[in-house]
Amino acid sequence: MLERAGADGLLVFPPNSWALAHADDCVIAHHRHIRDATTVPLMLYAAPVGAGAMAYASSLLEQLVADPRFVAIKEGSWEVATYEQNLRLIRKLRAEFVVLGSGDEHLLTSYLVGSAGSQVSLACVVPELVVSLWNAAEAGDWEQARAAHEKLYPLAVAIYRDAPGGRATVRLKACLKLLGRLSCDAARPPQPPATSNELRALEQALRIAGAR
Repeated sequence: MLERAGADGLLVFPPNSWALAHADDCVIAHHRHIRDATTVPLMLYAAPVGAGAMAYASSLLEQLVADPRFVAIKEGSWEVATYEQNLRLIRKLRAEFVVLGSGDEHLLTSYLVGSAGSQVSLACVVPELVVSLWNAAEAGDWEQARAAHEKLYPLAVAIYRDAPGGRATVRLKACLKLLGRLSCDAARPPQPPATSNELRALEQALRIAGAR
């Protein structure tokens, strides 16, 4: 359906139930079913290391990368050492494979280690700042890249890291409403709306990012 609607490519996520446990054969079959039902280029997803078994082991990632229909990965391990480990493995297997960093809090580190870009939800809030970080990194201007990172980091923490967990979508929508880009920031139950403490933290982080 997505392909018929005009999608140029598809990102294949693992089911949330895999966080508990799964068989490797199940993972391979999941990706092959999607591969065989489509013709567009496909992207893998590397889940956060804190997401249990959703994060693929190196041996499994190697099998997935070997399929030529998959041409890129949203590298969301959210942990620098694992990011670099996966990057090195993938480059060894297929040098042309596109690795996109997805750890909003450590984009600068991803760009230093190596990345073809990034796919991050933070870009929906401050796209110009994310792009400026990438452009500076591409130009090797690490002083400018660090300056952009300093503006981005507090916002990434306020959205993704601050307790309680699992609130990123609510906080992203709250940011978009604060910036006047969204008329309603309501989240689907059971998620409650952003609290006053969350809104204050987001407001402050948006000011540091230069978005307010």
